Amino acid sequence: MGDVDGVILNFSAGSLQLLNGILAIVMFSIALDLKLSDFGQLMRAPKPLITGLLSQFVLLPILTFLMVLVLQPRASIALGLILVAACPGGNISNFITHRAGGNTALSVSMTAFATIGAILLTPLNVAFWGSLYGPTREVLFAVAIDPVSVAITIVFMLVLPLCLGILVNARMPELAGRIRKPMQWISMGIFLTFIVLALAANWGFFLQYAGLVAVLVFVHNGLALGGGNVAARIAGLSEYDRRAVTIETGIQNSGLGLILIFGFFGGLGGMAVVAAFWGIWHAISGIALAGWVSRNDAAR
Repeated sequence: MGDVDGVILNFSAGSLQLLNGILAIVMFSIALDLKLSDFGQLMRAPKPLITGLLSQFVLLPILTFLMVLVLQPRASIALGLILVAACPGGNISNFITHRAGGNTALSVSMTAFATIGAILLTPLNVAFWGSLYGPTREVLFAVAIDPVSVAITIVFMLVLPLCLGILVNARMPELAGRIRKPMQWISMGIFLTFIVLALAANWGFFLQYAGLVAVLVFVHNGLALGGGNVAARIAGLSEYDRRAVTIETGIQNSGLGLILIFGFFGGLGGMAVVAAFWGIWHAISGIALAGWVSRNDAAR
């Protein structure tokens, strides 16, 4: 088996631009569900939102760093785990929260706030936690990542489409109502297709390192879901809100992770494989969790 830290994936500049566009469409479709009044309600009762954001941007990076210290994976894989943990909630968390009978409005609002917060917190978390682990610190120094450039990327890929979607929903509610569901399904279909095609283009590499990364991603995702649930219980949230916080913490925006990996880390193999596995696995685990919860509800 070759050195995963030195492998560069087959991913062109055109592919990166396409992924940027897909992610922007996904965020726009999510924002069509948001109203400014949603934010007002959360400001009046902010505990569930604050709990979710702390779980996302504080607890998960801490758990990830402890996991890296204990398991000591290769540098590029460790940095991939740290980067995924530093990303905001994923674009399918809202759908999965709805399936699980959780507070979908809270989930959508957490995605929105986390996306805006990611402008500062994603590059800060990557730089801080990555610098505390020797092997990943060497990668960061070699890359010389610019937090400002990362922030600009997040603004254009996530924040602007989010604001545009909220504006369309406010100014043209009938149009937003007509395109909301089709846009969400189409954008998710395009995103998943893109991930599958990216996997196919690097299939030999993924097979070579599948066992090395898959178990780490399973453990990492379990920590994220478990950590979110524990944080929500400690905060005394209702079951309705707890499900949203759990899922939001366990579903990460791996698409943004891939953009940052190919835009700033040159497509470093271990990092990209972690983000790609996350992109597949968190959907499987999240949907399975939602199915299990809904079956339990039906049995009561």
